[in-house]
Amino acid sequence: MGEIQRPGALYQQIAAAIRNGITEGEYKPGTPLPSEADLIKQYGVSRPTVRKAIAALRAEGLIEVTHGKRSYVRALPAPAVNIERTITRSGKTFRTGHQDWQQAEAPTVYRTTTTAATGPLLGLAEGEALFAVDRLLSDPHTDTRALHRVLIPFATADQAEQLAEAPDTEPEQIYALLTAAGHKLTWHETVSARMPLPDERDALQVPDVTPILLASRLTLGTDRHPLILEELRTGADRAQLAYRLTADSPRTLHAV
Repeated sequence: MGEIQRPGALYQQIAAAIRNGITEGEYKPGTPLPSEADLIKQYGVSRPTVRKAIAALRAEGLIEVTHGKRSYVRALPAPAVNIERTITRSGKTFRTGHQDWQQAEAPTVYRTTTTAATGPLLGLAEGEALFAVDRLLSDPHTDTRALHRVLIPFATADQAEQLAEAPDTEPEQIYALLTAAGHKLTWHETVSARMPLPDERDALQVPDVTPILLASRLTLGTDRHPLILEELRTGADRAQLAYRLTADSPRTLHAV
């Protein structure tokens, strides 16, 4: 790659030239880019122009900048972890796709209230009291991390004495308790992606400019009344969500 001669902002031209070098294999994943001084000499531009080009490539997720300010081509992502989101049941026992993941920390149990987002999902007004349980999970095979949160309305906890005394009961056991209380459970789940908050990025150990997946699972009881809300957050570069679909009629569509 030589001097830039195409029209357009200089930093965009330099970013395009480096981007081509990455896609064509001139710069291999995990290897450093030329230093700022080398890029300045190569393209005959100023230091601020080079820095803007590097910032643009970083925003695209193509490179990483270390604390020593050296830029590296992002390594190829590790094979995606397949998180099975289908719920299975054998007798009174329920299983979920991340049940075998390890807890990296002890669960955090606290009281909170519904928000403008969680209230309508749970059929409650904003500001209603809830139990909340936060877990940091780790896949034992790849060290991929996930944040799992359970929101339990007080009315739901009252239906199973163990829930009121131990809100940190595992979700699979919560399903069993609610079934024993007379509910025929169904589930509704949505998946979205967004950029992580700073504490989420640190906990999940995701690289800069990497989005996270957010799966929100609502457990519904008799007459499709909302009982609990679960949220699973994980890095979109390390995990993918998988579902088993069934061809039930629209009135009885549910996870098996």
